[in-house]
Amino acid sequence: MKVLLPLLAVIILVLLAYLGIETANLHLLFGVIIPYLAIFIFIVGVLWRIVRWAQSPVPFRIPTTCGQQKSLPWIKSACFENPATGIGAIGRMVLEILLFRSLFRNTQTQLKQGPYFLHLEEKLLWLAALIFHWSFFIVVIRHCRLFIEPVPSCISLICRLDGFMEIGSPVVFLSGVGLLAGISFLLLRRILSPKVYYISLPIADYFPLLLIIAIAISGILMRYFVKVDVVSLKAYTLGLLRFQPVIPADVNVIFYIHLFLVCILLIYFPFSKLVHMGGIFLSPTRNLANNNRMKRHINPWNYPVKVHTYEEYEEHYRERMKQVGIPVEKD
Repeated sequence: MKVLLPLLAVIILVLLAYLGIETANLHLLFGVIIPYLAIFIFIVGVLWRIVRWAQSPVPFRIPTTCGQQKSLPWIKSACFENPATGIGAIGRMVLEILLFRSLFRNTQTQLKQGPYFLHLEEKLLWLAALIFHWSFFIVVIRHCRLFIEPVPSCISLICRLDGFMEIGSPVVFLSGVGLLAGISFLLLRRILSPKVYYISLPIADYFPLLLIIAIAISGILMRYFVKVDVVSLKAYTLGLLRFQPVIPADVNVIFYIHLFLVCILLIYFPFSKLVHMGGIFLSPTRNLANNNRMKRHINPWNYPVKVHTYEEYEEHYRERMKQVGIPVEKD
């Protein structure tokens, strides 16, 4: 039942865009005002999150580790699992961001007859997450050709590599298939796995998954089944960037549905758990080297403290200490 509320919300969003274009003829609202508003909220929201992360005090160096710390020369240390230098921390971040190294070590527990409590590796989640995130990234890169004129050669190369398995016309992009397959697995896992379903929340967990699925389906429909004039769309996107928007004429309503859902995702992004995409770069448990035994770290938030040394203490209470028989260093 948790999935019904977010599913209904996505259906309402689709109907809003459809009815707004087909019956109310709100092309200016859905084609200009909402995209500008979404981009503004996205930029301000992300900057707000970055400022909040930067203002959070980090008084202690507490990187999360899972390997041997660097100690004696004859003991082999884990340079990426437990980095002792800045280069090691950078390598750890690169592996985490590009290959989801921590998720690769994910395990699941099962209670078998006997009873036996087993810890098993769960590589399928890692693979689906990797396919989804990389596919999403390539899809975003491919869409940049609509906003740049002339199109850079690197984006054209990515498009050719993405569609190298040419099946019919238009070319089938593997990133589109991978995006839909990966996000569908993540949604089905949340629905079918009792343990994951129990800890999932309707809005925080199901709504972004269903919203991205709706965006992927509308994009696939627009590319393979409902023909859309790409030239007029590019003129429209370039006009948005130049603050001289020209609403394309005779564009199928599926384009406005796709655009409206993307705008909702941009508005929702800074205030949801999706913002982990940027938060991982500012995570002190990940981006710091574990060199607490090698170097003393001073808390930058420490305020100046007036120190009362023992010499000053004895100087102040010497006579009283003598009267009660407490030994002193100076007579």
